[in-house]
Amino acid sequence: MTVLRPTPGLRLYALGASLAGPVASYWLARRAGQGKEDPSRLTERRGIASHPRPDGALIWLHAASVGESQVALSLAEALTRARADVHVLITSGTRTSAALICERRPERVLHQMVPADRPAWTRRFIAHWRPGACVFLESELWPNLIAAAAASGAPMALVNARMNDVSLTRWRRFQGAFRALVNAFDWIGAADARTARGLEQLTGRAPALIANLKLEAAGTGPDGAALDAARAALGSRPVFTAASTHAGEEAFLARAHARILAARPDALMILAPRHPERADAAAAALAAEGLACARRSKGETPGADTPVWLADTLGEMALWYALSRAAVIGGSFIDGIGGHNPVEATRAGAAVITGPFTASFDDIYAAYRACGAVITAEDPEAAAGAVLAVWDGRGPDARAGAQALASLPGGALARTGEAILGLLDREDRP
Repeated sequence: MTVLRPTPGLRLYALGASLAGPVASYWLARRAGQGKEDPSRLTERRGIASHPRPDGALIWLHAASVGESQVALSLAEALTRARADVHVLITSGTRTSAALICERRPERVLHQMVPADRPAWTRRFIAHWRPGACVFLESELWPNLIAAAAASGAPMALVNARMNDVSLTRWRRFQGAFRALVNAFDWIGAADARTARGLEQLTGRAPALIANLKLEAAGTGPDGAALDAARAALGSRPVFTAASTHAGEEAFLARAHARILAARPDALMILAPRHPERADAAAAALAAEGLACARRSKGETPGADTPVWLADTLGEMALWYALSRAAVIGGSFIDGIGGHNPVEATRAGAAVITGPFTASFDDIYAAYRACGAVITAEDPEAAAGAVLAVWDGRGPDARAGAQALASLPGGALARTGEAILGLLDREDRP
């Protein structure tokens, strides 16, 4: 069993978080008023459980947002399938991820909102759930949450660890604190070689190089009735999906779509913001470019002269990709986000178009580039040209995408599941 040895910086952080109780409560209430928190679940954010702990072995998986939550669901399914005596608790921090998990969670899987990172709230959370193993996904290194988990004596794992160059550079400024946090984990599985090298340089400890769990995250196909209805409504219109967009990218894509419409007046863009609660801001960005939209959340279907279908709902990405020959992957046109996973689009048969900022998925995009399975666009004109090229048969085809997927490593889910169950079975667990 490893322990967290707090540095002066971590002690100062914990003290500041402890003293910030009234501010933290106000911050949560303000976020709830802005639609960023579920008001009915604010007590969970203070570490107060809304469900009793199930009897027997409990594995806790913490995922940040939607992408990590999909991985957590795949892990939870594998763990509960492997062990009939195991329950899994998944925590996440956003309303979008919470809705996704609650909709798709298999039997013996629970969800709670993760407590905000105050020592009293994280200790309360751990005291109630008493996890037999604590698993953090990717780069969710909240110091007080990790400290509370480590103090419980439960074995800990950091799985699918992924850090881009920006994150690694930032952590170098706090190398002592970072080393203490990472070395609290009993097992670490890195998603890519860059992360494995960076973690070893920062901590002196070589993690296991596993491969990216997102390559094996279980997806669901589109609802058959919804797909038939959408195809009937859209007819032969050329369609592309702009997926997982962030603030600033809707305006970029609105400009690109205006150029597409000049060449193909019947074209349709399906715009799916990363967080559906941003739908009003996305609609405003479209309106600024003179583009009307039908909103999926209101049950609207685009008419023949409606240029945009605003996909402001959860759990329908498979539907949007199934309708599209081209997929523009968001999070990649503004520096600092790192891009998003293109695999689901490829599996649906859509050609992948991305912006230049894909640091969080460099391993995947390197394989795509090697197979000619992606177009990189740096401005709205290039993005419009890429979509038109795909529609005209001049872009990446399904065979190139299949080759890219086949070239990526596999087996990450099985190896990670075995490591977690190995921690659960350790003799020194609580």
